[in-house]
Amino acid sequence: MSDVRDVIVIGGGPAGYTAALYAARANLQPLVIEGFSWGGQLMITSDVENYPGYPDGVMGPEMMAEFRRQAERFGTEFVTDDVTRVDFSERPFRVWVEGEEYRARSVIVATGASARWLGLESEERLKGRGVSACATCDGAFFRDKHIFVVGGGDSAFEEALFLTRFGYKVTLVHRRDEFRASQIMVDRARDNEKIEFKTPFAVEEVLGEDSISGLRLRNTETDETEEVEAGALFVAIGHDPNTNLFVDQLDHDANGYLVTKPGTTETNIAGVFAAGDVQDHVYRQAVTAAGSGCMAALDAERFLAADEGHAGTALTAPRPEAEPTKV
Repeated sequence: MSDVRDVIVIGGGPAGYTAALYAARANLQPLVIEGFSWGGQLMITSDVENYPGYPDGVMGPEMMAEFRRQAERFGTEFVTDDVTRVDFSERPFRVWVEGEEYRARSVIVATGASARWLGLESEERLKGRGVSACATCDGAFFRDKHIFVVGGGDSAFEEALFLTRFGYKVTLVHRRDEFRASQIMVDRARDNEKIEFKTPFAVEEVLGEDSISGLRLRNTETDETEEVEAGALFVAIGHDPNTNLFVDQLDHDANGYLVTKPGTTETNIAGVFAAGDVQDHVYRQAVTAAGSGCMAALDAERFLAADEGHAGTALTAPRPEAEPTKV
């Protein structure tokens, strides 16, 4: 079984690259099948100012390139292509890229999640230039601006409330007069003097050349349009985990996010681990994704340590049991 890897990492974002870094330093010689869209959502983020270690900020693509180089420095191998099929029914696990088959004793799934977008050409063109899907990531860039948020669920209301820390006004745009958000979130937003509502309207176009300057809105009942000035647009209509390849074999929740055992990255199949936004629908930050990538590599090494022929060196002890809390 000389052609069987110790670890295959599927996905090339903060979680996948961090998992590879830790696995490589533990002498597991990981293979990262990073996908054509390697780097994840940070590849469309112009400035990152909330990742520790970058006091002056860093461009998202630059940071992902540095993550990748650091993993490569310790011997990580990369395949810049998309996984097309997996078989976790028996070990070694099998992973395919078109007709090419790879086998491994353990697999770390770190394929991330994708923000849902409106599907506008102008939105695509101005991503990272005033159009964003992450208020926590980008809100601070729009101080004293009129910020628009599109969406009607809890996430849209959370974004709107958070963005009141920065914008002088936040307008929430929704295509219906009723909201899917919980009543407590709606009440909080209505009680906030900085938040206004624009219903029933849909965003028809994002205006601006090099940066956003405004929006064209369409009344969904009358079809009349109007243009408004805008300093930023945050799209908050949900995320989709990139789990289509795995949902037939790995446990997942109603929204498709992979389910891991509490306090670990272990899935329902021993030897298969999940890290980053593919299993985290709450935080969705680069730093939390990187942290769970570290956890996945350590969990994988502990798992492999019980296998004959394991080449890892950093961890050989089983996971310590938690001490009971003393009162």
